[in-house]
Amino acid sequence: MRQGDALLIVDVQNDFCPGGALAVPGGDEVVPILNRWIEEAQRHNIPIYVTRDWHPARHVSFKERGGPWPPHCVQGTPGAAFHPGLRLPSNVEILSKGYDPDEDHYSAFGGTGLKEKLKQAGIKRLWIGGLTQDYCVRETSLDALREGFEIHVIVHGTRAVNVNPDDGRRALEDIRRAGAILEGGHDIAVGK
Repeated sequence: MRQGDALLIVDVQNDFCPGGALAVPGGDEVVPILNRWIEEAQRHNIPIYVTRDWHPARHVSFKERGGPWPPHCVQGTPGAAFHPGLRLPSNVEILSKGYDPDEDHYSAFGGTGLKEKLKQAGIKRLWIGGLTQDYCVRETSLDALREGFEIHVIVHGTRAVNVNPDDGRRALEDIRRAGAILEGGHDIAVGK
């Protein structure tokens, strides 16, 4: 990591972890990996952005309104809280998405002002991890590439919900084909 970089952690919330309303297999396994990236970002004074689904009780993505998902990450509920093991520093910037009852945003760039914040901060390169590989991480990575950022996906710091078998693998292929770099190891890339 170097100046001009930012770490973006996507939706590591209780409802996406085991026992949650929309549990991702192994969702909690990303926490220690992302904690190491958080520590490294802090060591190098790299800004950290964290997204969260922040849905109202009758969100358009919920099955009761014709969406594909059970109710999850409802504002102010324990399921919407970040995983308790995720060590977020006090200066982290939290970006809420999906808060409009009639709009759904998988991407961290959807209604959050993230593009403007990154440009103002002089960010050129994003390191992205979190949940889920095949939805929010995929859409965030693709949007970031469209906006001209260099993207590194921390593959071991993501997990897929895999509604269909191999959705996660296909998502990573989409991201790579679009121009992102897939970081496959557990190690933190410093000074690349």
